[in-house]
Amino acid sequence: MIRTRSLASGLLTFSAAAVLALTSAGGASASPAPSDGKTTPSVASITVDAGGAADYYWTPERMQSAIPGDTLAGKALERGNRSSLAVVEKGKPSTTKGTKGKPTIAKSENPVSHIGKVFFTLGTTNYVCSGNAVSSTNGSTVATAGHCVNESGAYATNFVFVPAYDNGAAPYGKWTAKALYAPTQWVSNGDMTYDTGFAVMNPLNGQNLTDVVGGSGTAFNQARGLTYTAYGYPQASPFDGTSLWSCTGTATNDPNNPQFDTQGIPCDMTGGSSGGPWFIGIGSDGLQNSINSYGYNGSAVMYGPYWGSVIQDTYKRAAKS
Repeated sequence: MIRTRSLASGLLTFSAAAVLALTSAGGASASPAPSDGKTTPSVASITVDAGGAADYYWTPERMQSAIPGDTLAGKALERGNRSSLAVVEKGKPSTTKGTKGKPTIAKSENPVSHIGKVFFTLGTTNYVCSGNAVSSTNGSTVATAGHCVNESGAYATNFVFVPAYDNGAAPYGKWTAKALYAPTQWVSNGDMTYDTGFAVMNPLNGQNLTDVVGGSGTAFNQARGLTYTAYGYPQASPFDGTSLWSCTGTATNDPNNPQFDTQGIPCDMTGGSSGGPWFIGIGSDGLQNSINSYGYNGSAVMYGPYWGSVIQDTYKRAAKS
């Protein structure tokens, strides 16, 4: 069993799967996909909260007690992911200090209007991840990790996005999800290759999400080895989940589990940062091209999935819904 760092651990490997569409009525349809699962679209979705009731569920107490969603990624690994026992060597920390005084590579950031925390329920447990509003036809789409929308085929409920969250403050309100989307390969197999999900949010006060907070452009099928800046709300020590942090670095392939097709940058953000955006270049104004997915115990590298054709199609399906 691979030892993943408790932070943004999302180890799912997507195999070939059929096109699947789930609705609140439980309907489904399927058609064949090629064996590599990487070139033909394959998307699963579900309607979860068209009425926006999740807003009332998330009291300050529930938000504070929610646990990092990276534990769900560990469950995905247990579902048959082909993984190596090797671990990434620990990177050299900088002198920046986390909220509890320990040195970190991650840098503290001021709130960004389109980046926020994601809260959701799976089973009877409340979880927290990170997410980012992205440009879309519907003006209401949020990108996050696959393990923050679906685990073992079960979709999250009570899903809300709190943009620019800062020490309990929600300056733009709590936006509830009406539908969740993920590649079928993630939903069916927990394949880390495709650990990305999208949420379509309900309007709030008669307005769409990106009309209020803005939205990042997206990029797919890009060159490997780019420079990225990753953002998230790490909660496990030495962080406390109250504020936004970032890491910047040049991406390299995961040497331990190359079958995941992921890339990593120097970063030691912990649980709660799962699903936070990776932007091409320096800062939060670039195109989003991945998310915080997983790391290894004793390591200071954060890995994210390669956004290829399958994830692109998932985004398209969510963005125009």
